[in-house]
Amino acid sequence: MAKKISIIGSGFAGLASAACCAQNGHEVSIYEKNHSIGGRARQFSADGFVFDMGPSWYWMPEVFEQFYQRFGHTASDFYQLDRLSPSYRVYFGKDDFVDIPSSLDEIYALVESIEKGAADQLRLFLKEAEYKYKVGMGEFVYKPSLSVTEFLDMKLLSSVFRLNLFSSISKHIRQHFKNPKLIQILEFPVLFLGAKPSETPAMYSLMNYADWSLGTWYPQGGMFKIIEAMETICKEQGVKIETDANVKQILTKKNRVRGIRINDKELPTDILIASADYHHVEQELLPKEFRNYDEAYWDSRQLSPSTLIFYVGVKKRVAQLLHHTLFFDTDFDKHLGEIYDTKEWPSNPLFYVCTPSKTDDSVAPEGCENLFILIPVAVDLKDEDAVRERYFELVMDRMEHITGENIKEQVVYKRSYAHRDFKTDYNGYKGNAFGLANTLKQTAIFKPSLRNKRLKNLFFAGQLTTPGPGVPPSLISGQVVAAQIEKNLGA
Repeated sequence: MAKKISIIGSGFAGLASAACCAQNGHEVSIYEKNHSIGGRARQFSADGFVFDMGPSWYWMPEVFEQFYQRFGHTASDFYQLDRLSPSYRVYFGKDDFVDIPSSLDEIYALVESIEKGAADQLRLFLKEAEYKYKVGMGEFVYKPSLSVTEFLDMKLLSSVFRLNLFSSISKHIRQHFKNPKLIQILEFPVLFLGAKPSETPAMYSLMNYADWSLGTWYPQGGMFKIIEAMETICKEQGVKIETDANVKQILTKKNRVRGIRINDKELPTDILIASADYHHVEQELLPKEFRNYDEAYWDSRQLSPSTLIFYVGVKKRVAQLLHHTLFFDTDFDKHLGEIYDTKEWPSNPLFYVCTPSKTDDSVAPEGCENLFILIPVAVDLKDEDAVRERYFELVMDRMEHITGENIKEQVVYKRSYAHRDFKTDYNGYKGNAFGLANTLKQTAIFKPSLRNKRLKNLFFAGQLTTPGPGVPPSLISGQVVAAQIEKNLGA
């Protein structure tokens, strides 16, 4: 029987759940608080520059392709997808960098040149990582994680030890490699999973497989092209999308959601999917007696980092930057300690620069460069303009020193984005950017539940519930929730 389904939020999870629910025959409406859709993957234009506001790495292309194919599409229906070569550059100091090739054979040669015997170790490492990827992305992430019984089949049980769930990725990498540069390059993909490599399960070496074996890609026009593609699919399925629609309250009756309040309007609904910030939905929109978790629970969770981002337009080309460039010229472990242990503004941070104008002429005026500069920082910090400006000067000085180029004087556009913006725009808990950390104690059934335990028709999707943070997991989250709704309706 067709139901009226309302969805809070239009990020990857919200759009994915909307498309799937509508395909299943339901009447679906999305309500987005901001002026444009996309959540953290929004885009804006200024002075001839086009900036993706959030995600910039296109990994795991098959996850997107599988989603499109559900609706009779392929990625090429929506955008041109190009594999980057080299995939990215890592600076360890001035005139000291490593470019990661797109070819595995070239990668093997590279690591062998850095550490004798590393090529054979990398083949073994990636073979193990491929198994984790196929099991993890093929089976684990599509489970709703509502009960431990979901994982009690022989195939998955036999996979537990091969997945290295109970060892850290830091230890796992060091069992194969000794060179500190190789170790840092291999640890980099887990940086945004929300915990130090020493606390992240070795299962997440599957990220290294995604990185080196499956490649780094770019959709011409920017990452927002994915949002536009999903919007097109939603509209084809009959989904209604309303922006500037800030949900103020979830209305309940007995043990069910009966509707939502937007400004002074009450809108009835049969089923509600909250793909907005989980903590905000529970603590601000729901009466206390209907919440899954209390404030103490949320305060005890380990969050992924927040970020300080600069969107910068430069009236020159910067030759020594690639599409993706990592600046690892300072103490890696010290910065991680300042994010996760002491939880303070970093003294001399690592940072990352995305320069999509290297690949895409449409994102910057001719002869100019589009820079997206990101510093991982602790959550819940005091976010002041003076602090932002200090870090802008710091990263620009470091970038100029390492690349040997004059950049700062050529800046013609600058915008910053950090904790208070994540709170204002996304109601991000403690100003988080990436959701919950992927520690063992916050994996699968230990994540916040995708179902409300007291309201039978309230579901959650997105980075604070299963399967976790990141673009592909968020896209999968929406599909998992849609499938769970159908299962419940058929029960």
